[in-house]
Amino acid sequence: MADLPKQVVTTPAAEELMDRLSAKHGELMFHQSGGCCDGSSPMCYSRGEFLVGDGDVLLATLGDTPFYMSGSQFQYWKHTQLILDVVPGRGGMFSLENGEGVRFLIRSRVFTNPEIEILRSAGRI
Repeated sequence: MADLPKQVVTTPAAEELMDRLSAKHGELMFHQSGGCCDGSSPMCYSRGEFLVGDGDVLLATLGDTPFYMSGSQFQYWKHTQLILDVVPGRGGMFSLENGEGVRFLIRSRVFTNPEIEILRSAGRI
């Protein structure tokens, strides 16, 4: 079987911000829901500060940082690779980057047909 495509990848800017935040707050985790307002942005929390539900999907471990998405949101996004990036602005009210002058942002690209088949064969989508 070919290599499993990564469902979430990071940019260097996201990795740098994650390093800064983990130095301040300890171990991190991400959750992306499908809600309005802050819920449509990836939210960064200290590990254990957000209770993951049974319906949440672990999409990736970025270094040692888990990245979850609500199951209902995953149904819309399962055919795309999420790219965790950073842009200027204010982070979500409860997200750890709030006050840093930047915020996490999700960019995406649609998986190719061969990538989708590999993910299906692996039971990931």
